Parts: sequence; C-alpha cells; structure tokens
Amino acid sequence: MSRAPEPIRVVADGLFGPFGLGAGGGRLYVAQLLTGEITQINPNTGGTSTVAQVDGAQGVDRVGQNLLVVSGEGDSPTAPGPALWSGPVGGELTQVADLLAFELRNNPDGQRQFRNGEPLDSLSNPFAVVAAPDPEFAYVADAGANAVLKVSSSGRVRRFFVPSVITTGECEGRENNDNRHRGCDPVPTGLAYSADGTKLYVSALAGEAEGEGRVYILDAVTGKKLDEVSGFSSPTGIAVARDGTYYVSELLENFNPGNPEDIGRIVRVAPNGTRTYAQVTQPLGLVITGGELYSTAWSVSFFFGPPDLGQVVEVRPSAFSSSPS
Repeated sequence: MSRAPEPIRVVADGLFGPFGLGAGGGRLYVAQLLTGEITQINPNTGGTSTVAQVDGAQGVDRVGQNLLVVSGEGDSPTAPGPALWSGPVGGELTQVADLLAFELRNNPDGQRQFRNGEPLDSLSNPFAVVAAPDPEFAYVADAGANAVLKVSSSGRVRRFFVPSVITTGECEGRENNDNRHRGCDPVPTGLAYSADGTKLYVSALAGEAEGEGRVYILDAVTGKKLDEVSGFSSPTGIAVARDGTYYVSELLENFNPGNPEDIGRIVRVAPNGTRTYAQVTQPLGLVITGGELYSTAWSVSFFFGPPDLGQVVEVRPSAFSSSPS
C-alpha cells in the first residue's frame, strides 16, 4: 500500500532570502535577496542553476524566453537601487526603468516624502513584478511608493493603481508621513492574474496591523477596483487558481522569534469566501504552475539565525485545514 504524499514537499533548499517566485517553461524562478541570484529550479528533480544576477533582487517573472526582475532598495553599496530589469533567461539583464526616479518626480500616493532633507520612509521598494498584456510590458508592486505601476518596454512608467490609506481597526488614527494620510499604508507586495487574464489580484500589507491586510481585485486593463477583501495579516504574496480560488502568504503570522519555524502561514480563499490555512514557515512568494501551488519558505531566516535556510516548497491541498492556527 503506497503512502500518501507529504502535504508540503521541499523542492529546493539552501537559498539565501528567497523572496519573489515566478514560473515559465516548466521551471520555477526564485529571486534570492541576499545574493542577488535569480535561480532556475526544475520542480520535478529539484535541480537548480543561476540564470541571472541583480543585486537586491526581490521579484521575478518569466515571459516567453525573457525574465523580468525588480530590485529593491538594497543594503549593499553596489546595489543598483529600485529598478525594473529584463533580459533572456541565462543572459545579461538590462535596466528598463528607474523606479525611484519615477517616485521622486510623481509621488503617486501624494504623501510627504522628506523632512529636513531626509526621507520619512521607504520612497520606492519594488517588491513584485508580472508581465503585462500588450501594449504594456510589466506591472510592478512598489511597496515604497504604495502603488502598482505599469511600465512599457521603452521604460515609460505610469501609475496603474494607488490604494487608499487603511483607516480601520488598529490603523485608525495611526501616525503617518503627514496628517492628511493618517492610517496604515496599503503597501502592495504581490501580483497575480486570474486564469482568464481579465483580473489582476494585489496583496497589500497594512503596517503589520493584525487583520488589516488587503487583497485588491482589479480590472487588468483599466486598473479599476472590482473588489477589496480584508482580514489578512501582513500579506506578502498572492497566487490565483483556475477556479478562482486564491492563496495569500502571511509571512510573519504568529510571530515569535523564539520559535521561527512556527512563523507564517498561507491562507486559501475559495470562490465562496471560505478560508482554510496551511502552516508554511515564513512564506513570501507564491506561484501556481501546472496546477500546483509553490511557495518560498524560511524567506527571512536571516532575521532569526542562519541566512541559508531558504526553501521553495510545493504546498499540496492536504496541507490546508479549517483551523487558523
């Protein structure tokens, strides 16, 4: 009698801060924040290879034979800063757009940026990227700008969706960059299409306020908000299944530095709104490919100990239960 498969299967390990997760051509792609490597993974064999390098890489997607990568602020003096990059898988990536420059010129969320010449918080911190339908090139979730941006292949950047400051629950009256924007910033962290490509799902954390994170469902062409779902705790990634079920990673749910293996979970939201939960350690990036759900794990192990505990895992349906703990 054969044994049932494990609810969570480790696909690759030994990763240094795996953040964004993409897929294409039968392979997974993970952005390793600490090394800047974009690693290609064979989900069947676990084989890995480095196919690109961008210091501060946070998000990755594959479209055709090309990669899209966003780099964030970065701590290294050699980090290129907030930008969108593109190039062939296994080839050199080139910068498509300087996203910090766009933020400084346009300030999509309208909040005060500086006091006494110093930035009040993160100005631009691109966290996730997905390929956009023609004639656009890419959508970027900029966690510093509090906006979803669209970028053309020529590098033109425009605002696509700017969610309102969150003012409910723990966010009510919270101090922010200026008095006009009191509350929690709806920081965009993840992007995913519906199966038919007509909707774009956006995960957004809210100042780490319990239960105030959001999922915004947008018209993928116009950016019009079609729905807004609350009740998530600092969501950092999203993936959407063919039947409309979507999955949200909560990176720091059940935060306890003394037990880092128990931190984090993935929330599964059925088309009727029913929620079930899978305990995955420190999940961040999510992607569905070949009908299977994959997630990064131990994504921020460097906050708690060894930096190379990062993984990519397959999360099977049996991992989910109705218990939120």
